[in-house]
Amino acid sequence: MTTSQNRKKKKAENTNRIWLWIAAGVIIVILAVIFLIPGTQKGTGKMAAEINVAEVAKLRDQGAFILDVREQSEWDELHIPGATLIPLGTLPNELTKIPKDKTVVVVCRTGRRSAQGRDILLNAGFENVTSMAGGVTEWKASGYPIETGK
Repeated sequence: MTTSQNRKKKKAENTNRIWLWIAAGVIIVILAVIFLIPGTQKGTGKMAAEINVAEVAKLRDQGAFILDVREQSEWDELHIPGATLIPLGTLPNELTKIPKDKTVVVVCRTGRRSAQGRDILLNAGFENVTSMAGGVTEWKASGYPIETGK
């Protein structure tokens, strides 16, 4: 092989190597989108860790179990119609009150306690569990129905 042919061969090999790295990068990005962005794991049997109020409204209308983990005084002020109150502090002792055969959406005032409640349920073996981003504050601000009192 001549020097010119060797250079052309090396150049072609380098070009192929670059395209291989580009393809690998694209595949990594696609996998990251599929597995790391909440809500993109549709069909895997697992819920996204957190969903927005519009998604919760749809699930509620489809019969999901809405679990409110706030305190009684917060519940009395306002709550989502049809929700069940089990304060976060008592949740580990009240797991038998939560159906395992339904999707469970955990809610609180702003979304922090609901994430803790969700994790308690997941650690207890519940599978279809998620928490609502923004809590009942966001639910009310978005114009979804609320109830007051006990």
